[in-house]
Amino acid sequence: MAKAYLVGSGIASLSAAAFLIREAGFSGEDIVILEEQDREGGSLDAAGSPETGYTMRGGRMFEVHFECTYDLLSSIPSLDDPSKSVTEDTFAFHDDFAWNDHARLVDAAGKVIDAHAMTFSERDRLELVTCVATPEHKLDGKRIADLFHPDFFSTNFWAMWCTTFAFEPWHSAIEFRRYLNRFVHLFKTFDSMSGIYRTRFNQFDSIVRPLHAWLTEQGVTFRLGTRVTDLGLAPGDRLTAESITVERAGRSDRIILEDGDLVMVTNGSMTANSTLGSTDTVPALDADTRSGAWQLWETLAAKRAGLGDPRVFDSTPDDSTWESFTVTTKDPSFFQLMEKFSGSEAGKGGLITFKDSSWLLTIVLNHQPHFREQPEDTFVWWGYALFPDKEGDFVRKKMRDCTGREILDEVLQHLPFEQEQRAGIRDASIVIPALMPYITSQFLVRKTGDRPPVVPENSTNLAFIGQYAEVPDDVVFTVEYSVRTAWTAVAELLGLDRQPPAVFKGAHDPKVLVEALQTLHRR
Repeated sequence: MAKAYLVGSGIASLSAAAFLIREAGFSGEDIVILEEQDREGGSLDAAGSPETGYTMRGGRMFEVHFECTYDLLSSIPSLDDPSKSVTEDTFAFHDDFAWNDHARLVDAAGKVIDAHAMTFSERDRLELVTCVATPEHKLDGKRIADLFHPDFFSTNFWAMWCTTFAFEPWHSAIEFRRYLNRFVHLFKTFDSMSGIYRTRFNQFDSIVRPLHAWLTEQGVTFRLGTRVTDLGLAPGDRLTAESITVERAGRSDRIILEDGDLVMVTNGSMTANSTLGSTDTVPALDADTRSGAWQLWETLAAKRAGLGDPRVFDSTPDDSTWESFTVTTKDPSFFQLMEKFSGSEAGKGGLITFKDSSWLLTIVLNHQPHFREQPEDTFVWWGYALFPDKEGDFVRKKMRDCTGREILDEVLQHLPFEQEQRAGIRDASIVIPALMPYITSQFLVRKTGDRPPVVPENSTNLAFIGQYAEVPDDVVFTVEYSVRTAWTAVAELLGLDRQPPAVFKGAHDPKVLVEALQTLHRR
């Protein structure tokens, strides 16, 4: 029987393994996942305890048209109720705890801004419509800032858009345009965030763990601590992987591929070189070394044309770095004060962005518990900032040079709390910051061909999956994108009739377009 080797254990590889079993009839025992780290899940991570503090580098949002993701997870049982699928559990959670944000933006005085108004000028509207209508190929090598007047970046719309999706003005105009087209149906509820879906727990607990459990039951092999350093490619015009070179426990080995064997590579990693700090320590920036995901892609791209250009994405970490932080406490004071301030109970309020903060801080109080084993007397919340290289407004240091306690202090001083309340919250909190040099590298300015096709031209058994493989029209930095690349790889390599559903395009719906235009003119 043919075997499949999946490089990396993020959501793309986990999805590919599931599709191989479900769509292509593979036995799980013929699927091997090779992972450099000591745990599966890739960027969908979460860990910790009440004693040491919980941590997660990010939190992904979903919406109703993530069709590939929901199709995949409809066949994966929930860990909490095996009679329900993960998809059913996610929809049920949304029904019970839909976001309805009443405090999406907060000003420098600690007062809630009326975010219903987008605060566009006529020029802003014209430039936005022009961006959407511009053919993608004409945006090669352009930044978002190349398309808009500087005033656009002070609008309420931009403050909400950039902190919801993590865009910076110097990021790719191509990606920005794709997002505008892909999520135009969310415009009308953008201030309340009611069109955004979340999983019941963090995505590691709600998606990775049930997927891993199901794949393990099917006999899939997970080889952790295994770094793939090279693929042997057959000579000639056809692209055929003949061997896989791996390093494990200081030893190098080669896996010889047989006829019919498949290889799917997660090329690049948005969370590579991430470092954690603590309440009292600063996370060390590590952008000098290359993870296996980046090095393998560089090795393959140097061997053969048409496999993309990783240097576009991994050579300028100053343009792709930002920082998140996770706060753990047994004191409910912060949650109580924030629920009163925001007008929403925890889990229903959505993102809160301090629009005038120099770090551009955003926080969110998720529904509790946010970790499956989190005790009832423990509370966890999360935040991030897009400008960690700027000096804080109150803590006069760059965020990347701050301890967790100093980051928390900066957040608290943006809120209209009493000094005694702030001090109590600081003293009762464990804060773990995460510095991520490549977290938005998939948004960096690019041109056609910088990302390889999922199945490159003339490939017989090799595919690329994840955030740095190219899928026309769909948007990176989403779980949906990784799942779509996995489904595409399986379907194309094996010539399956059932292909991934088309990318949703709300702009083709006249009702959606009218609602979007009305939103652009809100005052």
